Formats: sequence, C-alpha cells, structure tokens
Amino acid sequence: MSKHNFSRRSFLGSMMAAAGTAATPFTVNLAAMSNAAAQTAGDYKALVCLFMMGGNDAFNTVLATDSTSWNEYQRLRSTGDSASIALPGVGASGGVLPIAPTNNQGRAFALHPRLGNLKALFDSGNAAIIANVGTLVQPTTLAQYKAASVKLPPKLFSHNDQQSMWQSDAPEGSSSGWGGRMGDIIASSNSNNMFSCISISGNAVFLTGKQTRQLQITTSGLPGITNLNTSLFGAMPGANPLRAIITGQGGNKFQNDHAAVVNRAINAQQTLASAMAPAGAGGIPDPTPYTNPNTGIASTNPLAVQLQAVARVIAGRNTLGVKRQVFYVSMNGFDTHGQQLTAHGDMMARVDHAIAYFNSVMASLQGTDMRQQVTLFTASDFGRTFTTNGNGTDHGWGSHHFIVGGAVKGKDIYGSFPITGINHDLDVGSGSLLPTTSVDQYGATLATWFGVPANQLATIFPNIGNFTTKNLGFMG
Repeated sequence: MSKHNFSRRSFLGSMMAAAGTAATPFTVNLAAMSNAAAQTAGDYKALVCLFMMGGNDAFNTVLATDSTSWNEYQRLRSTGDSASIALPGVGASGGVLPIAPTNNQGRAFALHPRLGNLKALFDSGNAAIIANVGTLVQPTTLAQYKAASVKLPPKLFSHNDQQSMWQSDAPEGSSSGWGGRMGDIIASSNSNNMFSCISISGNAVFLTGKQTRQLQITTSGLPGITNLNTSLFGAMPGANPLRAIITGQGGNKFQNDHAAVVNRAINAQQTLASAMAPAGAGGIPDPTPYTNPNTGIASTNPLAVQLQAVARVIAGRNTLGVKRQVFYVSMNGFDTHGQQLTAHGDMMARVDHAIAYFNSVMASLQGTDMRQQVTLFTASDFGRTFTTNGNGTDHGWGSHHFIVGGAVKGKDIYGSFPITGINHDLDVGSGSLLPTTSVDQYGATLATWFGVPANQLATIFPNIGNFTTKNLGFMG
C-alpha cells in the first residue's frame, strides 16, 4: 500500500488487528451468510492449525516401504553423509514405524522413527494422512506445468509467499486467510466474535477475516496494559487517570476510534483472563518434559506449551460465549538445507510429543472428552526435494500432512500417494512433487465439518470451484 493511499480505514483496520477486535463498523456485515451455520452450531467445535515453518520434508515423514519404493528411496537418499535418510535401524533416526492404512493403494507405508505417538493415533483410528497436498489454482498436469498453459500459484518455492498461499490463497501481502474467513461465516454462532480466531504464535494471515480479526495471545494469555490497574510512578491513584487518558472520548475522530479500540482490548484481556483455565495443578496439566533424541537432554517443548494455551482457552469456551473457534500454533526450523538427519529427527520428535500431549488433554478436558469436537491439522510452506544436496534437501511443492481428532476417519491415507523417486509424471524437478490435492480441497473438507454451508465454501476458498471433489472424506 502506498503511503499516499494509507486511509483512515486502513489505519484503523491495522490497529484493530493488533488489538484483536472485530471490525464490524468498517467491513461488510456477513451475519446473513452465517445463519445457516448458526442453525446447526448447537455444539462446540474447534480447528487447530499446526504450521511447520520452513517446509517440512514429507519424504522423511511418511514413507512408502514396499520393496520397489524402498529400494528407490535408499538409492536416492543414501548420498553424501546420508543426512536426509531414515534407514531402518541405521543412524541417529533409528528404524521407520510401519503403518497399515485401509487404503494402502497396493503398497506398504511407514512413519518417521520419531513419530511413535502419531503412529499410535493413526493405528487407533484417531489420525489420518492427506497425501501430496499443496497450493494449486486448478488441477494441473506436468505437461501443463512445463508449458505454463494453466494458471499456477504465484511465486512457487518462496517461503513467505507459499506460507501465505497455504494460509490465504494469495502470496505475501494478502489481507485475509481461510481461517479468518471461516470466522466470518460462523460469526453468529458466537455471542462474542472477538474470541473466534486466536493465534498463540504471533500475527498469522490465516486467522484474519473480512469481518473477524484475530486475537493474538501468548502462552500465558493476553497481556494487560502496564500500570492500568496498579500504581503509576508510585502513585496509586494513577491507574484511573491513565485509563481515562487512553480510553477518553474527545472532539477528534481518530482519538475516539483509538479509544474504542483500546477499550475493547482492555475488555478482551479481562474476559480472557477470567475464562482461561489455569495451567498446571488444578487446571490444564503442564506438558511432560521433552527429550531431544540426539542429545538425550530433557527440556520444555515450546510447541506443546502453545497447545496447552489452546486447551486453556477451549476450557473457557462457555464463559467466552463461543461455539466455533479456530486456533493457530507454529514451529520454526523446517528449512532443512543442512544437517537434516539430526535436525529433522528432533523436529519430528517435538511435533509428535506436542500432538500426543494435546490429544491426552482433549481426552479429558476438565472431565470432558473433547476429541470429537476438536480437530488438529498440520500445514507447511511446501514439501522438499526428493534428491538431497548431500547434507539436506531443498524447496519443493507437494507434501503429506496429518489430521488428528476423534471426528477424523482415521487409519487411512487420503489422496494419491506419489511414486517414490524422480523423473515421474509428478516430478517438477529434483523430485519436487506436483500436488495432486489442493489446499482448497484440504481446507474445504475441514470447513464442511466445522459447519460452513456448501454454498459458502467459495467465499472462503476462491479456487474450490475448479476442483470436482470438494470434500475429501477424511472427516466424520
């Protein structure tokens, strides 16, 4: 946006996003579109996006292990210092973990050696895998890709742009994401829309809607304004004048709008503080220590702590007046150009530990099993190349992801699992996969379970009309 075009409305929209408020005075009112969702929203549901920042290596996350696939995997990934290979019983990564999906497509499969908890969830029917999903505008063949004869996602292989494409269907600079647009549609399900879309990992375009603004909190909750209710420069009466100054009305429209934003932020902080369940004893249990598989050192897993904050908010759902919520958590470090064997093994172990912790908390959240009502799904910038650079892998495209929860039709692989190797009809270079399932289809399946009416899916996923299959069937 040009500095000459930075309007009052844009300025206020930016401020309200920071304050986590609903921008209803300045945006289109979507209440009428929410009615159909509200009529079926008698129970609580939540979606939790776990974003793996940097581009997770799907080839070392979910592996085909039939003899043909495994031999090709060994041939191509046993290069250099073998830094990107998970051979059974060899190296720091140990042996892969076999799984038996119902739809095995005539092949055998396994998970990364550090995904033991996810294997257990998969085997029990509480987790599923979506194969080769990625950013697409429309179904695309390799010939069409090479000829650029169909519209392709902009700025492929770029971290910032593909993170934005995954979260919003547009490259970096997008103003709304599909999590936030779901918030718009289901707004009337919640008596307080301020708590519809919550990020525990900073600002995420995924959670910004046209009407709904994300609320950004920390793992401790929503920080209050310093000295608002305490002493100010040693004078106890300072709290009241401070609040009067920052929330007072005047003759200036900017001052009045700013005061309204601050007031809503103060109210949000106070409401959330009273609603969130406490952490630790008597509340939401703290995650167990996480042990680094490479060093054996036990420490706190920050991703698990983010998911603890999600659970603390979900526990306060009735006080907050919400029946539909979308959450965002993330973890960095997946750009494994180097030291992949050790780095990726550690990250897989952290993801596995965090998801297992969250599932155990949802199994008995303040005495209630919430697993049927809370679905966690993974996402990432892109997959990686099948070929190694001798020490890791480079930027790819399609990738495999997990969906976890009691409503998931688990123990299965959805979508088409690609041929293992290079130089096949989905290889756009170095074994980087041309996706066979779009992010729009992935998200639309989750949105349908969430309660979004079929006739509103295109409002959230602008390219969904280009795909024949709009529901991939992995949700009950």
